[in-house]
Amino acid sequence: MTEKIKIAIFGGSGYGGSELLRILLFHPNAEIVLVTANEQAGRPVSAVHRNLNGLTDLVFETAPIDLSAIDVDVAFFALPHGQAISQIPQLGSSVKAIDLSGDFRIDDAETFTKYYKLEHPGEKQSEFVYGLTETNREAIKTARFISNPGCFATATLLALAPMVKSGLLTGKVIVDAKTGSSGSGAKTAANTHHPQRMNSFYAYKPFTHQHVPEIEQHLRFLGEFENALTFMTHSLPVSRGIFASCYLETTALLTDEDVENLYKHFYADSFFVRWSDGSPDINWVKNTNFCDISAHTNGSQVVVFSAIDNLVKGAAGQAVQNMNLMFGLDEKIGLVFTGGNP
Repeated sequence: MTEKIKIAIFGGSGYGGSELLRILLFHPNAEIVLVTANEQAGRPVSAVHRNLNGLTDLVFETAPIDLSAIDVDVAFFALPHGQAISQIPQLGSSVKAIDLSGDFRIDDAETFTKYYKLEHPGEKQSEFVYGLTETNREAIKTARFISNPGCFATATLLALAPMVKSGLLTGKVIVDAKTGSSGSGAKTAANTHHPQRMNSFYAYKPFTHQHVPEIEQHLRFLGEFENALTFMTHSLPVSRGIFASCYLETTALLTDEDVENLYKHFYADSFFVRWSDGSPDINWVKNTNFCDISAHTNGSQVVVFSAIDNLVKGAAGQAVQNMNLMFGLDEKIGLVFTGGNP
């Protein structure tokens, strides 16, 4: 593809929008032509996202009333839950869309309403492809609309997918997942504001987290998954990163080498999933599109660890990875950058 992909970003002032800008401004095949943020309309992007100072002349705009008139190839929606439902259907027939919210992730209407407290998008849902790149690559290539996975769902599904596909799982699956404060978004609340979290540790949303049905739905897509899933989330006193510990039981006695070979084979063609000896560390994936995974066994008991950056692999980076596939590009383009050390 020689011509640049013309891009609109809806909701560019939040953390997800900020990461999309940071990545796409340096993507060799991308041209951002519109970035919206109603509350920041008229302000330079670099005045709101100071990390982009001197790197762009873009100015935030108010979202157009008539979305059918925007002249772009793809639109990213980094908006709060419930907004893309009404906006994406307005796009012109040639415009592709990638939604970073939960609006189009859940097939079942009753389940969607239970967890998101919104009316289900109905027939429009069938036009969306679930964008977990490593497990749905071929469908993403031909999709017009992508529902980008949630951050917890990404870390959990990448950890569990090889085991589900292998057919070795039995019994209950327990996922103990922890996230940094940026997962709560740019707007603060009493229990999500970083000063409240930085010297604290606590669990939240027991049995009610909105990523639970998303995880279960995609695990059933991957294989015969009828296992009970216990999924618990915790607040980490850091700004970025997700660390998931997944406790499994298998039908066969496995060694560490067996599991390592299983995961390396499953992700042999997945550049952004890396095997880690010992334990992953969120420090090594922060600000990157990588997911680091390791696993350890005790006979029929297996624990799988995964670590991602919640804003990159868990949101904007995976969205760009999907865009690359949708436009016939190498999925790595614009996304090969390392984390820091330390």
